[in-house]
Amino acid sequence: MGSTSAHNHEGLGRRDLIKRSAALGLISVPTMSFLSACASSDSGSNDKVEKGTKSDKNPLGVNESAPLDFVLFDGGFGQQYAKDAVKVYETNYPKAKVKFAATQKITTELQPRFNGGNPPDLIDNSGAEQMDMGVLVGKKQLADLTPLLDAASIDDPTKKVRDTLRPGIVEMGQFDGDPVWIMYYAYTVYGVWYSQKALDSLDAKYPETWDEMLAVCEKAKKKGIAGWTYAGKHPYYIPFSLYPMIAKVGGREVLDAIDNLEPKAWEHPAVKACFEAYYELQRKGYILQGTPGLDHIQSQTAWTEGKALFIPNGSWVENEAAKTMPADFNLAVSAPTGIDASDKMPFGTIWASGGEPFIVPAKAKNVEGGMEQLRIMLSEASSKNFTKSVKSLTAFNGGTDGLDLTPGLKSGVAALDKAGQNVVNPRLQDWYVALQKEKIGVAGIGEMMAGRATPAETIKKIQKFADEAAQDSSIKHYKHQ
Repeated sequence: MGSTSAHNHEGLGRRDLIKRSAALGLISVPTMSFLSACASSDSGSNDKVEKGTKSDKNPLGVNESAPLDFVLFDGGFGQQYAKDAVKVYETNYPKAKVKFAATQKITTELQPRFNGGNPPDLIDNSGAEQMDMGVLVGKKQLADLTPLLDAASIDDPTKKVRDTLRPGIVEMGQFDGDPVWIMYYAYTVYGVWYSQKALDSLDAKYPETWDEMLAVCEKAKKKGIAGWTYAGKHPYYIPFSLYPMIAKVGGREVLDAIDNLEPKAWEHPAVKACFEAYYELQRKGYILQGTPGLDHIQSQTAWTEGKALFIPNGSWVENEAAKTMPADFNLAVSAPTGIDASDKMPFGTIWASGGEPFIVPAKAKNVEGGMEQLRIMLSEASSKNFTKSVKSLTAFNGGTDGLDLTPGLKSGVAALDKAGQNVVNPRLQDWYVALQKEKIGVAGIGEMMAGRATPAETIKKIQKFADEAAQDSSIKHYKHQ
């Protein structure tokens, strides 16, 4: 969660859900109060550096000698990719001093700086302590990134940065149409991850219908292998495969209604069918024993050790679980299994979207420098460097030519090709962080998957949570345009 973007081994890291990444949702209340407090603070707003002169090489008009302050989330993608991009900035602007720091405590460390009106110039707002994007946007704490998107790209000055990005990246950074507040840097493929070797050893194909899924799990069970495991302590990982399954069964408009907090959205028959399908995994004993007590690292380790076939996750898992993944594991990802031929969308419908949300605070001293650092990161060279070192795609549409792709990455690219236009992008995790994590994830889906609530009870409970959020005037509400 995240997203994201990835947790450290103590479970304090990763997003995204997430989404960005997937965060632990421990911070929504302090975040709200801190942002309310700092929204009225104007201190520091007159300390902007002087703008530089715009030129072909400097389309954003960066002040070439102004310092740059960059804070990165220290998660599953590590720090090296960002440090390498900082070196490029320093080469291009040798008079500029770049202060670079990495932390997992984004809110704890940056909250006082937002309060004081002196935030960094660029932040990777990810991990368990991710600041609530909806609140940041609602309180006008972020700079509009449109100048970055309209600037000439590093590789081809005839193309704007926005024309070099993957589908959906620009839209994800928006909250109510224009402007664009967030640049998601990683491009994450979410779905059901597995070892192709393990599936082959069962003489099984990846299941496309739920009957086939149950049959594969039964086959595995007879060999002493669980069908599934997941991050039981962070059950908001389950939606990585469950949400796109809901779209596959009922159409993407079902997810849009859920994102829009529409009354009765969770009572749609597609939601019911998918919840009942997942509950069946639990009821038939196809989930690894003890899963509800595992965190993301423990569940991934059990899975790489061959104790379970399938795990819902994002493409950061290849890097994050690398230490325990056998060399011949042959990592693969698939779009979620559907119910049957009556599903509205074809098999291959998958959730893929931006992870690692980068923001430039409105009160940053060097707004242009923050955007320029992002422009460098969105070049082909920086993108390739990221993909090669952390086994994930970036928002840059390309950057894989000539690279020897790892099994998971290759599988992710193939899954995107198979999906074509059938890529969904649920927004709950960006728009309503606390609702998605603590309520829907932990109190709702987590309880159901642990066998402590039926699908009907869970749907009723989640719909109540969504209705409460819809009626809460202290929350800024967003809708699909």
